Amino acid sequence: MNSAAVTGSFVVIFALLFYTIGFLKVKKIKAISNFVLVFYTIGVSLDITATTFMIIGSTKGIITPHGLIGYSALLAMLTDTVLFYRHRMRSGAKEILGKGVQLYSILAYSWWVICFITGGLLVLVDKMPK
Repeated sequence: MNSAAVTGSFVVIFALLFYTIGFLKVKKIKAISNFVLVFYTIGVSLDITATTFMIIGSTKGIITPHGLIGYSALLAMLTDTVLFYRHRMRSGAKEILGKGVQLYSILAYSWWVICFITGGLLVLVDKMPK
């Protein structure tokens, strides 16, 4: 892997860390605190940065199975973050999240983690001797 792809791989680990901390906080309090918004916003920013570096470092173009999996995960978490901001603006920090947003958040985060693992596995398989 070239340096851009390595940088993207390194940065995406921090996105995982920030998403996970934010997700666990949402699961615990079932509301959208400033803490949650900060961690999700940083997570999305890191995810976009990682994706950009991986695109720059790719030798196979931007439309690949690995890329499509990553884009779908990023879109899921970006949507989750937007839903959190929308909920916060409409209902405030103390209002409990509705069941639909809670379910979407669980599905989005789970999908992101599955894609994170799958992306790593795809890279490993690609690097195996043929």
